Amino acid sequence: MMQLLSVNVGRAEAVPYTDHPQGVTGIDKRPVDGPVRVAAPGPKGVGASGLAGDTVCDMRHHGGDDQAVYAMAREDLDFWERELGRTLPNGSFGENLTTVGLDISGARIGERWRIGSPAGPSVLLEVTSGRIPCRTFQGHLGEKGWVKRFTLNGAPGAYLRVLEPGEIRAGDPVEIVHRPDHDVTVALQFRATTTERSLLPRLLAAGPALHPEALATARKYAEAYAG
Repeated sequence: MMQLLSVNVGRAEAVPYTDHPQGVTGIDKRPVDGPVRVAAPGPKGVGASGLAGDTVCDMRHHGGDDQAVYAMAREDLDFWERELGRTLPNGSFGENLTTVGLDISGARIGERWRIGSPAGPSVLLEVTSGRIPCRTFQGHLGEKGWVKRFTLNGAPGAYLRVLEPGEIRAGDPVEIVHRPDHDVTVALQFRATTTERSLLPRLLAAGPALHPEALATARKYAEAYAG
């Protein structure tokens, strides 16, 4: 069963490992009880998180409509628990949604998820891209060489945009209501953007569902190497 294990939000916290001008980050997400309102936050640089009560500090790189929600599979957290030999509670990777039974790396760009109780105001989300690890993520985990290690593993979790606002809570079912017929998965998009840039032209098959910045990068690469 595909299910939402937890909904996680964070507050601004001063830390020594971020390049934010004020030295703060909201990456330390913790599970919350009760329903959480989810809505499109607005354009990048203006809008922050899509979840009520969640803080995005560095809006140069995070937040906005195309990165409104970040989801990570519990199965991937379990993998890293074994690899790192430490406990990783839900929210440890800064994810808003911790899921179970959902292949997030195998999700296709433009895939749509319905989350919420059938009797309540459910939410419709659309997959836009994988998460690119940064210095703040490495500092938060406290693992040397974390950015490289996470990147090589190739299971980055997914950013999503909000197509229909509503409320969600831990335990809600997740239903895939639309799966595009192209083969551009989160894992493929992540590899193309990081370690295998020759794959970038393949991302064009995802069209406007792809995060605009990733789409622009793919188009530029394809044009430069055309022929």
